[in-house]
Amino acid sequence: MKQQETKGSRGAGFDKDWTKGSILGNLWGLSWPMIVTQAVTTLGPTLDMIWVGKLGAAAIAGVGIAGMVVQVVGAARMGLQTGTRAIIARSMGAGDEREANHVAQQYFLISIAFGIVMAALGFLSRQMLMLLGLEADVIGEGAAYLRIQLFGMVTLSFQMMSQSLMQASGDAKTPMKISIWSRLLHVSLAPMLIFGWWVFPRMGVSGAALTNVISQGVAGGWGLWILYSGRTRLRLTMRNFSFDGVMIWRIIKIGIPVAINWTERTSANLLVTWFVVPFGTVAVAAHSLMERVDNIVRMPSMGIGNAAGVLAGQNLGAGEPERAEKTGWLAVGLFSGIMFILSVIMGFWPEYVIRIFNTEPALVETTVTFLRIQIAGFMMMGFIITLMNCLNGVGDTWLPTLNTMITMWLVQMPLAYLLPKYTSLGVNGVRWAIVAAMVIRAAVFALYFKTGRWKSKEV
Repeated sequence: MKQQETKGSRGAGFDKDWTKGSILGNLWGLSWPMIVTQAVTTLGPTLDMIWVGKLGAAAIAGVGIAGMVVQVVGAARMGLQTGTRAIIARSMGAGDEREANHVAQQYFLISIAFGIVMAALGFLSRQMLMLLGLEADVIGEGAAYLRIQLFGMVTLSFQMMSQSLMQASGDAKTPMKISIWSRLLHVSLAPMLIFGWWVFPRMGVSGAALTNVISQGVAGGWGLWILYSGRTRLRLTMRNFSFDGVMIWRIIKIGIPVAINWTERTSANLLVTWFVVPFGTVAVAAHSLMERVDNIVRMPSMGIGNAAGVLAGQNLGAGEPERAEKTGWLAVGLFSGIMFILSVIMGFWPEYVIRIFNTEPALVETTVTFLRIQIAGFMMMGFIITLMNCLNGVGDTWLPTLNTMITMWLVQMPLAYLLPKYTSLGVNGVRWAIVAAMVIRAAVFALYFKTGRWKSKEV
């Protein structure tokens, strides 16, 4: 019999059993706050690009490429986060809050260690960007942004830690509120530090990076305070704390494939830049803008996918595998409907989307072409991201890794090299290569999820 939540400071809303009732209602009830949280989280880098866009193409290219590097070096965090989320979701589904708290204690230690390692990499920012063969002005802008982002990775670690713990336990609204308020701080502070408004110095791209670090620190500190003061579904405590190497290994074992998967995806997208660089700074800037647009489009799928993963994990923990499967397919359908509407808007009015970031005619023209090509890939995201998150949420992390590895390195990368060189597509061939890999990846995810082998996965 499941343990009952104590009411009071946490409120009656936290005693909801997500393994009972309407599957669609549960999916939407948990996913809409996650969609808002993901949207607000993604808004930070997007706002950076909007403000930085006023500094010129070199700044756009530098910040965009630096953002991709941050994603690559932060891949381990995604793996650890997923491993923790999977175990906590199973624990909460089985009604075992004691184990959930114990997992969170170990994750706290891991987050501290990760932040320290990432901060040390900040000293190599310029060297990492030089490896891509970028022009000197792009490297200068990108290194300034990247260095501060890596130094401040500790703050991001705590923000993502508190957010993922609350979401895995079934509380999606509290991290949503934290994200909204911290992003409002970001919105207010960013232009002041970038352009030197009011009493602040003009810091350019460094100001954009520093604003991110400050807002992440506020969100992370606030989230930890809520978790340890018992104002959310999972109340954390350091009581009876002890280092547990076995539990840390369980988290890492689940997370390793996700970390590899994330590294593959982000590094392949970053290495694709090599095939874009010969076409000039405008092409690199357009490629960087498309990555930001792509992140915006992914927001609903990430929210719905994360919710589906939590619900699938809790349902498996509660012995309800069929509900877990239905949740996954409903998530695909829900996001695909949203994506169809967004694709129509971007297909007919792409210029309006791109001009939010920059109005230089050559840059707008190139990015609009990239965007129209990418629409075919956008329609695949429902299968790719929602099903991938669903599988990761139940702890079946190797298939997503292998699927990504094969499609990235045997489809996307070869085509990104061959299409621009041996066809008349030019730089547009790089975007077609990305889309081709996405179509194949979506088909594999759908076929594997249909087999139901993931239902017997143990964590």
